Amino acid sequence: MVHFEVPAAKPERARSFYQDVFGWKMNEVPEMDYTLVTTAPVDRDGTLTEPGAINGGMMKRTKRFSGPIITIQVDDIDSALDSVTKHGGKAVVKKTPIGGNFGFSAYFKDSEGNLMGLFQAPSR
Repeated sequence: MVHFEVPAAKPERARSFYQDVFGWKMNEVPEMDYTLVTTAPVDRDGTLTEPGAINGGMMKRTKRFSGPIITIQVDDIDSALDSVTKHGGKAVVKKTPIGGNFGFSAYFKDSEGNLMGLFQAPSR
C-alpha cells in the first residue's frame, strides 16, 4: 500500500478536521480539484523517509468515490487490471496519467465490491 484517499462532502471542512486532529499537512492542487495529504515525514523530493509510512489525498465525495480508498503500487497497471478481472473483480477507472509525469493511477472493485486504487510509478 502506497497511498490512501479520503472523499469528503466538504473538503475544506475535512482538511481542517484532519489537520487539527492529527497534524496532517495539506497541499491543495486546484487544477486537479485534489488535496495532497502529508501524514509522515518526506524529503525535499516528497519521498517518504520512514519505511512503511504512507501519505495520501483528499477529494470531493462523489457517487463513485464515496468511501476511503487504499492504493496499491504495481509494476504494470494494465496487467494488474487484467488480473483483477480474471479473479472476479472489475476495472472502474482505466489507466490514467497523473499530471506532471507522476505516474499513472486506476481504480477497481475487488471481489467483495470494495473500491481500491492502483498506482504505477513513472518510467525513469
